[in-house]
Amino acid sequence: MRLRADRVRVRVPATSANLGPGFDAMGVALALHDEVEVRAVAAPGVTVVVEGEGAGAVPGDERHLVVRAIRTALDHVGAPQAGLTLTCRNAIPHGRGLGSSAAAVVAGIVAARGLISEPEALDDATVLALATQLEGHPDNAAPAILGGATIAWTTPAGAVGATQVEVHPDVAPVVMIPPTHLSTKAARGVLPEQVPFVDAARQAGRSALLVQALGRRPDLLLDATVDLLHQEYRRAVMPDSLALVDALRRRGVAAVVSGAGPTVLALARRLPDEPGGPDVAGDPGTDADAAIDEAFGGVLGGWVIRRLPVDPAGVRLAVGDHPIG
Repeated sequence: MRLRADRVRVRVPATSANLGPGFDAMGVALALHDEVEVRAVAAPGVTVVVEGEGAGAVPGDERHLVVRAIRTALDHVGAPQAGLTLTCRNAIPHGRGLGSSAAAVVAGIVAARGLISEPEALDDATVLALATQLEGHPDNAAPAILGGATIAWTTPAGAVGATQVEVHPDVAPVVMIPPTHLSTKAARGVLPEQVPFVDAARQAGRSALLVQALGRRPDLLLDATVDLLHQEYRRAVMPDSLALVDALRRRGVAAVVSGAGPTVLALARRLPDEPGGPDVAGDPGTDADAAIDEAFGGVLGGWVIRRLPVDPAGVRLAVGDHPIG
């Protein structure tokens, strides 16, 4: 395998995993993106420039996650390694449960796809397998690759699969991002090794209902997002996030912890667009907006609230000077 290009650009979305009951399996891609430009150069070594999230904090050498993912992908297909110059323009918050590490891993592997002479060697299934190898689980990587909402799984033999799930056009995600960080390791460290059988059985039913609610019955999202396996166990490490989830759910909002947290995700519903309404921009908002305002009481305290539509496309690649599709 040889290298065919010396410059590629990748755009990859943020993701929210679990969606309540779909622990380590379900996720959704959101319209907030990191962009990475990669140049293969003759000189050995790595140069990394980071703009936006993570600037001055993430490694600027071979330890950078995008670089590690590129190296892993090139080794997988037997392509030669090269010197690399990276420019990362990051919009996805780090350490907030919005899939920043999965985005970096997927961006690096897909960048390698653009560099090699046989890009089909790094098809989506291979990208998912390699990303899971680096991430440890596929719930964020799958929607980052495929777009939309996804279900991902692993087999006893270690193979990884993913499929897209229909998302109703009225589903309008809203994220509430706190000023605090939390590592995935810390969030997973408080989970028990065993859970009551009755909780696991109920969770299976909620996960199945979530597929129906996302695609066809958004009115069922509040019931479909009940979680019994992970969120309550994490209350000690993200008390403010779980208090917000509780407050919103009491007000009828399908709120969950986004991934490992501490961001809170509301799977709200888009309100009908009524001409002449109060919103001159033509955006009537969501059925969760009033509840979110009431829960915060007008004091955000460093939290950032953003409506982020579902990204249906997933990761995108451009080779050379071509625009990102």
